[in-house]
Amino acid sequence: MTQLGRSGIDVFPLALGGNTFGWTSDEATSHQVLDAFVAGGGTFVDTADGYTASVPGNSGGESETIIGSWLAARKNRDAVVIGTKVSTHPRFKGLAAPNVAAAADASLTRLGTDRIDVYYAHFDDPKTPLAETAAAFDALHRAGKIRAVALSNYTGARITEWLDIARREGFEPPTVLQPHYNLVTRQPYEREIVPVLEESGVVAVPYFALASGFLTGKYRRIGGFRKIQPYLSVVGGLLTGKHRRDKQEFGGAARRILASRYFTAAGLAVVDVVEEIAAARGVEMATVAIAWLRDRPGVVAPLASARTVEQLPALLASATLDLTVDEKAALDKVSGQLG
Repeated sequence: MTQLGRSGIDVFPLALGGNTFGWTSDEATSHQVLDAFVAGGGTFVDTADGYTASVPGNSGGESETIIGSWLAARKNRDAVVIGTKVSTHPRFKGLAAPNVAAAADASLTRLGTDRIDVYYAHFDDPKTPLAETAAAFDALHRAGKIRAVALSNYTGARITEWLDIARREGFEPPTVLQPHYNLVTRQPYEREIVPVLEESGVVAVPYFALASGFLTGKYRRIGGFRKIQPYLSVVGGLLTGKHRRDKQEFGGAARRILASRYFTAAGLAVVDVVEEIAAARGVEMATVAIAWLRDRPGVVAPLASARTVEQLPALLASATLDLTVDEKAALDKVSGQLG
């Protein structure tokens, strides 16, 4: 177990992403994944009110609803740490104070709980004064509706600004950050955000730990944009409603497109080193990639998703795999080529 900074909340050093729930994982499968995660020692489940409104046939909040039905069925609310986010649900866009309050209540209803353990401002809202948003989160904390204030996708400068406002106004400060960070996306996290975290005591729960599956090696043969084009066509057809019911097809295409951004010589070189280490240690590539991330400055619990129960063991194993000094150095060197 590890602690989420100053929040005092203890969590297993791997967070389970709920972005597949209600998308590529139906309710029954999602419940199975959650059961297996908890059985493997997991405690920290991550979602958002906007998951996954962009998927054909969805309207937003599907992931929270599924997690809520699981909590109700298992009666294990006190044993699980729930993190969710505000600003992307179609009915609750942005971070104006009335919207934050209404969105939090809607999330609490979908989750079937009286408090959110970790509540994130999902994306910065430049249209709303930061002091207004910080006050809204503080009000939720004072009301006992959230335990920890958190940020996602914020720059180092904006994190500092929020912390300064909290200090000046006596608001509850952010204690957790969810940034985009992995072996093939090291900046701007290391350059701009780590110094802020080290000074403030805020801790990181990075998402895209496996770079949309790229670091597992399963998309290695896609090779480049030319071979991604057929998947773009699939997604285009789904968005028109032509294949509205096929969320699985949509999900597979979307992940391949996201992974395609990493298909460079430098990116594939990282995959090669991950594979070499995994083979030598007798573990999955995903285990190595997340173990490296878990050991990075500021990181307390990398975030990864599992569409099926079969994908979970490799993720859970990352919490106990300690890479050697030489293995870390090899990964640092090859991934450092990406800037």
